[in-house]
Amino acid sequence: MARVLVVDDDATVAEVVDRYLRNAGFDVDRAADGPAALRVAGTAVPDLVVLDLMLPGLDGIEVCRRLRESRPVPVIMLTALGEEADRIAGLECGADDYVTKPFSPRELTLRVQSVLRRANELSPPESGVLRAGTLVVDAAARTATRYGVILGLTVREFDLLVFLLRHPGRAFTRVELMEQVWGWSYGDPSTVTVHIRRLREKIEDDPTAPRMLVTVWGVGYRYDPTPPVPADETPS
Repeated sequence: MARVLVVDDDATVAEVVDRYLRNAGFDVDRAADGPAALRVAGTAVPDLVVLDLMLPGLDGIEVCRRLRESRPVPVIMLTALGEEADRIAGLECGADDYVTKPFSPRELTLRVQSVLRRANELSPPESGVLRAGTLVVDAAARTATRYGVILGLTVREFDLLVFLLRHPGRAFTRVELMEQVWGWSYGDPSTVTVHIRRLREKIEDDPTAPRMLVTVWGVGYRYDPTPPVPADETPS
């Protein structure tokens, strides 16, 4: 049974979310502020965190950052309705998904199930290991390394990277990526933009002039295969 940590200083919201998640079969822990969230996560490691962006003590961005320093726990961020900057900030700190307030508890429960399913599912055996120069992605083990160093990718980032590596040279719109990678039939396309930017920061030599994850103007994004880097050019 998966354990979910719900972090929100609004007791009513936390209680409703708690009830829906328990009815869906999850174990639930709760915290009302940032420091308490870190304490609870340190004693009862969660499988996923539902995290409000605006919290007393430490805000959700800082809590998310500290949680992900210890382990890549999936995070769903709760943000204010219509505040695009908040949604972008949540995704940039490593959140795997976001839900805007006010929200449907049932929708949030479905998002929790979706993120956990993608975090736990194994890729089909035929997927094998994907390579792009110094980047090595093991889809079955859900690991990615560059120059032999493990990359700290979120669930969404990993899924997006694997999808693009499996379709070299093909351009996809942001809507297509949302639908084919994450199964979303609705949502904010800027989510894809943020994840592409974060991936570039982790896999490109120069994120401002990407060679692998390139922008196709007026369309979306494409993975361009790159030749392996010679051994004498690898960093010392």
